Amino acid sequence: MSRGIAILASVLLLALMGGIFWVTRGGDADDQFAQCRQGAVAGGAGQIGGPFTLVNKNGETVTDQDVITEPSLLYFGYTFCPDVCPFDTVRNAEAVDILEAQGQSVTPVFVSIDPDRDTPEAVGDFAHNIHDKMVGLTGSHEQVSAASKAYRTYYKKQDGDPDYYLVDHSTFTYLVLPEHGFVDYFRREVTPKDMAKRVSCFIDAM
Repeated sequence: MSRGIAILASVLLLALMGGIFWVTRGGDADDQFAQCRQGAVAGGAGQIGGPFTLVNKNGETVTDQDVITEPSLLYFGYTFCPDVCPFDTVRNAEAVDILEAQGQSVTPVFVSIDPDRDTPEAVGDFAHNIHDKMVGLTGSHEQVSAASKAYRTYYKKQDGDPDYYLVDHSTFTYLVLPEHGFVDYFRREVTPKDMAKRVSCFIDAM
């Protein structure tokens, strides 16, 4: 997927969220994570995230409660993605390694938005090749669509070759905490070091 398409997908995602992100370091006085947030979502963080049911690398049906057992970095992409997904997932994995080095455990999660080609085995191999802790998930069209809608992500299969098509998709990474759900997002330009610093803040505030 080209950089231009990735940017367009991100813009469309913002529209789907029904508002804009704005940069702020402030927050609700009752928000235990206020000091960690660098962005806010129109309508509140509760507008993003929620339960999902997907399929893991072993073909087992799992829910968000099975997967989000510790702070997790959630990303929606697909294994045939030529450039954006590998770059973003490697960045997430590098942030996980930085956090591990300072004694904080975080799970990277990859959710495929291409269930026609991404079998449980294919997603599992992709995730493992990026990081040995990465959880790869796929599912039926209905399951993937429901998870995508919960996180307000955008994806659209391009017309063309039935075997070698591309999928336009949004490129945010979501920080999800057990018992708290979605708490923050990361744009593509955030470095592994900066991502780790922000995630660490949330973990310390839990």
